[in-house]
Amino acid sequence: MKILTLAARNLTRNRRRSLATLLAMTIGLMAVLLFGGYSGNINLGLQTGFVRSSGHLQIQHRDYFLFGSGNPAAYGIVDYQRLIRTIEADPVLRPMLTVVTPTLSLGGIAGNFNAGVSRTVLGSGVVVDEQNQLRQWNDYRFPGAARLLPLTGSAPNGATIGTGVARVLQLCGELNVKHCPQPAHEAMDASKTATPTDLAALGEASQNPAAPAAQAGARIELLAANAHGAPNVAALDVVKAEQLGVKELDDIAITLHLRLAQQLIYGQDTPKVTAVVVQLKHTAQMPAARERLETLLRSQFKAQPLAVQDFATLNPSYGQITGMFAAIFGFIAILIGAIVLFTVGNTMNMAIVERTVEIGTLRAMGLRARGIRQLFLCEGVLLGAASAVTGLSLALLLAYVINHSGLTWMPPGNSEPVALTVRVWGEWGMLLGSALGLLLVAAFSAWWPARRASALNIVDALRHA
Repeated sequence: MKILTLAARNLTRNRRRSLATLLAMTIGLMAVLLFGGYSGNINLGLQTGFVRSSGHLQIQHRDYFLFGSGNPAAYGIVDYQRLIRTIEADPVLRPMLTVVTPTLSLGGIAGNFNAGVSRTVLGSGVVVDEQNQLRQWNDYRFPGAARLLPLTGSAPNGATIGTGVARVLQLCGELNVKHCPQPAHEAMDASKTATPTDLAALGEASQNPAAPAAQAGARIELLAANAHGAPNVAALDVVKAEQLGVKELDDIAITLHLRLAQQLIYGQDTPKVTAVVVQLKHTAQMPAARERLETLLRSQFKAQPLAVQDFATLNPSYGQITGMFAAIFGFIAILIGAIVLFTVGNTMNMAIVERTVEIGTLRAMGLRARGIRQLFLCEGVLLGAASAVTGLSLALLLAYVINHSGLTWMPPGNSEPVALTVRVWGEWGMLLGSALGLLLVAAFSAWWPARRASALNIVDALRHA
């Protein structure tokens, strides 16, 4: 205890140098914590977005992930309703679940024949109410309410398209799409570009007789090959054009009701889906849920070659983005550590030069070399401890100010700005690890000067001028 008191007094002998060292270490720790909180918040935000759209886990045909985009209908899941009922009734899985919902992917050609334009699209058939439940997942308590699917409350033949699809199909005016350029050439004569008779007949045959009439200018035709390779057409009422945040998706995306998608692909055959989406209450439950799902598939659905995929596998960009931020965080931590290393080392070396006679006096009075080392090590550790406490406190305060400032930013893949938040409070592992790391770097920085001070010759130290 005496050596700690003496070390504290020694630090106050040159307050300006000690304060400069303390500020450098404090600012370094604050920078690490704030960037770590920002990086962690981005990781959790990405995870939240992917879990809301594709769930934690998906059950698919084992080859669908690699080969299904070419012909989704060939990799459909038979008797998917029984699979969903089995999952929801399982005593192990039931406490973990929030939503279990089917989806059907399909490819086709969307056309606005009144304008004489068409383009290839990638469609998704969904159960709207269950998709809205998926969007409510917010395990990390991000601010703001989740938006409902635009298909909510729409007719059975309703659909949404990406803004890029609306631009190519020349539906921007009808769908109120802003900042949508128009083609330079004059529109073709509508009389020459009306829906072909054969396609119109296919569309009428596939429509739900209870579906309301289409609104003028908001109808498109979706041509797709059914499960037997024959063409099939559905006339869709577009309720909204969505900006999905990624141009590649905006240019091909179309979403429709699951039942209509199944009619388009399977007709009168037994309907199938390409995936069963499973969303859990907590991401930490994924390993246990995946193990249980695989057990169920092997025992009760072994006739079908099914596999379980997690959201990170289904969305490779998640691992790429989180890996990039982890690398940046590591680089910043190493850079700050190097600054602290040289700052504390320089402070200790200057103290040794100024107190050489004092060191010789202490040694002449009987203090061993070990005591000299402990004295300077304690000074370095005290600097580190004071910087850790100050840095932690200021980082928490600044994070609170940022989180309540109302600032927003546009993350990759988003179509609307989100609140800028820095997640520092509650990240106890990061807080403790950063504080301990600072203490270790400070102690290591003081060790070499302390060793040099303890090795001074007593006579040479006493006559040092």
